[in-house]
Amino acid sequence: MSPHIGIVGLGLMGTAHAERLRDAGATIAGADIDAKARDQFTTQFEAPVFNDYNALIDSGVDAIVITVPNALHEEVAVAALESGVHVLVEKPLAHTVSSAERIMAAARESTAFCIAGFVLRYYTCFEELHARCVDGEFGEIQHVEAAYVRRDGVPERGWFRNPDLAGGGAVVDIGVHVLDLALAILDFPDIDGVYGRTRSERARLDVEDSATGLIRTSEGSTIALETAWAANRKARKEVVVRGSEGGATLDLSDETLTIYDATESEPDVCRPGETEWLTPEDEALVSAVKSRKPPMIGDLEEALAVQRVIESLYESDATGEVVCP
Repeated sequence: MSPHIGIVGLGLMGTAHAERLRDAGATIAGADIDAKARDQFTTQFEAPVFNDYNALIDSGVDAIVITVPNALHEEVAVAALESGVHVLVEKPLAHTVSSAERIMAAARESTAFCIAGFVLRYYTCFEELHARCVDGEFGEIQHVEAAYVRRDGVPERGWFRNPDLAGGGAVVDIGVHVLDLALAILDFPDIDGVYGRTRSERARLDVEDSATGLIRTSEGSTIALETAWAANRKARKEVVVRGSEGGATLDLSDETLTIYDATESEPDVCRPGETEWLTPEDEALVSAVKSRKPPMIGDLEEALAVQRVIESLYESDATGEVVCP
């Protein structure tokens, strides 16, 4: 039988997941409090919809995908986990560390699995970079630059600009993606210091439209984070690795990986393959539901580590001090 997977939140992300889950062989359903969103979902997918996520959970779904505002992740995830329903929750795991920890606690008590949706981890180009790091090709990794900067991409509507619902601005919307990649490259090390600065100058929002951060690990390596919804510079979506024996630049905008060897003057440029957005993640979810084993990507401990760095960055911005998560 095909897995029965429900989507909670039928906006852009929810619809995108629904398309790919259906293509991966899942039977889908949806839930949203907005009648227009429900009608559009029914028309597009000819699938059942509910006006309440509890009704969707009680309908017999095997798993749900959560794409509602960050502040609502906890209540939906906990309800599903307590009912034995598997969960994929879109990044970030929650809007605060304490909320993320409660999701973690519910997952530990549940017979179902819960994973966080960090879609860039599934990109073939990142998998190639990560494998080279694990194999020790670059020697000791000393520094990672993680940048997700838009030239002009401030969300014009929706909950992304609402601090109570989102928990932040550009950092939790787009910066979180490359922060997760940087921490994965370093195998999620212990963090002993975070210094951050956020700004809301260009868009004049209630959340930050740009931020920079410096993260120091207990092993001595560092991460430099840069993110912005709108910046007076060329757009940038990349991860740069500097090691004792070599390094690499991963350009996520065109999925190009450039390798620098300490003994060679010219870099080696490769394009390991193209990845269709969300497809590998949703295919992994369908396979995981069938096998009742969580995917390798999306571990909650790692998602919680990302959440702690983000909260420390915000605290550092507020206090002007280096913060230890």
